[in-house]
Amino acid sequence: MELIAGSGSFILGILVPFLFVLTVVVFFHELGHFLVARWCGVGVKAFSVGFGPELIGRTDSQGTRWKLSAIPLGGYVKFEGDENVASAPDTEALKTMDTDARSRAFHLKPLWQRAAIVAAGPFANFLLAIVIFAGVFMVFGERVTAPRVDRVQEASAAELAGIEPGDVVRAIDGDTIDTFADIQRRVQLSADTELVFTLERDGSLFDLVVVPQRREIDDGFGNMQRVGVVGIVHDPEDADIQTLEYGPVGATLRGIEQTGTVITQSLTYIGRLLVGQESPDQLSGPVRVAKLSGDVATLGFLPLLQLAAIISVSIGMVNLFPIPLLDGGHLTFYAIEAIRGKPLSDRSQEIGFRFGLAVVMGLMVFATWNDIVNLMR
Repeated sequence: MELIAGSGSFILGILVPFLFVLTVVVFFHELGHFLVARWCGVGVKAFSVGFGPELIGRTDSQGTRWKLSAIPLGGYVKFEGDENVASAPDTEALKTMDTDARSRAFHLKPLWQRAAIVAAGPFANFLLAIVIFAGVFMVFGERVTAPRVDRVQEASAAELAGIEPGDVVRAIDGDTIDTFADIQRRVQLSADTELVFTLERDGSLFDLVVVPQRREIDDGFGNMQRVGVVGIVHDPEDADIQTLEYGPVGATLRGIEQTGTVITQSLTYIGRLLVGQESPDQLSGPVRVAKLSGDVATLGFLPLLQLAAIISVSIGMVNLFPIPLLDGGHLTFYAIEAIRGKPLSDRSQEIGFRFGLAVVMGLMVFATWNDIVNLMR
């Protein structure tokens, strides 16, 4: 009975939230490819959420097979003229196609149309995030607190720099700070890096150099993260908390801004990782995303939807990396084609796809190993 209860808890507590988040993100990514392909007159053979054997599916009036597949770690749209789900060209089939089929073949479309179809997937991910964030801001508003320092922790970076209770943070490295959350976002990815804090004290502005210390903190769900901290604490009072309200236009602009913040933070981490300022053991894979989905789901549907928006941005960004097999790899090939005036040879593209597959699988294995190690810790 305990085993059955444990299985039910896993399915409802982790698997269902994880599948919800991943399905939403993958569906909209592939929908971006699909809609632009249809607009460009490209034939679509299959639209799949997931890889591997088909679980359920149906064929629409235009011959597209819509299906849900067994391995829920991605998805694909297979176009007319594709050899496989990675959209590699089927050279032999393209040579023997009749006129009607050639008019619908993806690989025979003008360069700009192929590029638009490929770019539409990541763009759809960014658009989904904007819509989710904007919807949340418009319906629920945004609760913010002032960037005021109420307490300074002993021996912290803030105390060493000379920050005192009552100080208000107005800017960091010249970037305006409006809320206490702005401070946290700026500091977390700046461990061991000098930051110039512009502070207001007794009506006067002055600068202090602060070096955030790297600390391992609990995210509230038992997951440990190594981030930068400065050791300042804000004790919000009822009068200190504001709820900002937005109309449709304001909410949309705020949604775009929030999406940009997620992109900026992600690129900052990747940049610091490449120069050795961050550890690669913080990279997350499907196991940690599944656990995080389950954790966030305990807070309610709205936080889970916001997590889907963040993951959607991440999926869009990763797919734009110039790695063959990903959308960014295809766009890189198209850029080379535009410069050369002709596409790369089939052999070159095949080598590129194999290299891309090795890189993607290597990153997946590494990230999954990180997940397992972190869970064991």
